[in-house]
Amino acid sequence: MLYRILLGLIGLGVVVFVHELGHFLAARLAGITVEAFSIGWGKPILKKKINGVEYRLGLFPVGGYCKMKGDSEFEEAYKNSKEGISAEKGSFYAVSPLGRILACFGGPFFNFVFAVLVLSVIWGLGFEVNTLDNRIILASEINPGTVNPADEAGLKTGDKIVSIMGKRTETYNDIQEIIALNPGEELPIQVERNDRTIDLRVTPVMEKSTGVGRIGVYFWTDPLVERITEGSPAQIAGLRSGDRLLAINGVAIPHTMALYQVLEERPSVLDIEYLRDGETLTAALIPIYGESGAVDLGLSWKAIRYRTPRLSPPEALAKGAIETWKTFTISVKSLSFLFKGIDLTQAVSGPVRITYMLGDVATEGFSQGFGTGISSMASFLSLISVALCIMNLLPLPILDGGMILLFLVEGLRRKPLHPRFVSIFQTVGVVLIAGLMIFAVFGDILYLSKR
Repeated sequence: MLYRILLGLIGLGVVVFVHELGHFLAARLAGITVEAFSIGWGKPILKKKINGVEYRLGLFPVGGYCKMKGDSEFEEAYKNSKEGISAEKGSFYAVSPLGRILACFGGPFFNFVFAVLVLSVIWGLGFEVNTLDNRIILASEINPGTVNPADEAGLKTGDKIVSIMGKRTETYNDIQEIIALNPGEELPIQVERNDRTIDLRVTPVMEKSTGVGRIGVYFWTDPLVERITEGSPAQIAGLRSGDRLLAINGVAIPHTMALYQVLEERPSVLDIEYLRDGETLTAALIPIYGESGAVDLGLSWKAIRYRTPRLSPPEALAKGAIETWKTFTISVKSLSFLFKGIDLTQAVSGPVRITYMLGDVATEGFSQGFGTGISSMASFLSLISVALCIMNLLPLPILDGGMILLFLVEGLRRKPLHPRFVSIFQTVGVVLIAGLMIFAVFGDILYLSKR
């Protein structure tokens, strides 16, 4: 747990550092004096002044800020009932609206560039992909009594989804991406069944807890053991890597979901029939159930694994840019789901949950090897970086996008904005962001309590 949190804090700190570095460099370019540059919030536990800039490490290692000279002079002007903001040379309001827009845009822009560079490095080195094939299992067979879009569309367990909307779907990753982003839209889908190709149409429903589309299928995983956890019930029972489960307590196990169906009954002993080197063997496994009913047998199943080819620097940079833009557009599209009745406590993540998830991804990746851990963490960092870019570009008060909108209006008017208007605009932003943070942290607490 502590290891996860530490990795998460390091990763989140990197993304925030990049964002604030963008503001720092853009402000200097625009002629604005930077007074302080901090990673983390709260009272500085470390600080050092170099060339007029005080570099700080805050008590709370989440977030950060770049303090520019005179960025709150509007407050002083408003308190003293001034008609305009009087600014000293080198202060935020002393430069043109375009200069201030540049300083605000620098943070989100650097987050975008960071994501491009990270993904370019990953594609340049090549990385390992773990996935499943495109075969499905109807969720209604695992959870009787439910009817899902897959049932209504005529899909069957064992079908291979080979294309959706005319796009080839060779793995479950391909299928998930299309289904998740198109809730409520009728999608043409092509499946292979018993050596025949069948054309169907399916309409994903929106999952209220996440805002993404689902059709009610699980993806087929053969019950072929890849790894056994040291000291687990599976190891004690004598199972090994390469064993293939055939039946448990007399129930055939054609796929791993059938195993979990058996576990729903919480049996005290699992009489396992399995295949090893062409020979059928048996074993007795005693499962250990957690307080929530969850059970970890210590089994990892064999997935489809392949390594992407190493790309040349130009190819890697192009691929990184394409993938970052794809993530950007998908994330923007996903914002619309927030207004379609989803459970916001699940969909909106705060710093606590992001830190935990980032650490979780890194820990899981490192358990499969150092290279996999680095690529998994880097990919998730790029995702967070793009999300931070988008969030800060939203035209809301106090966010970078809100400030950019404010200075665009000032530039078009060719007249400074009244300090009263700027003060009210910023105050509204503080209230909105504070409320959102409280809501997000409340959702994070619920998330962690369920974990």
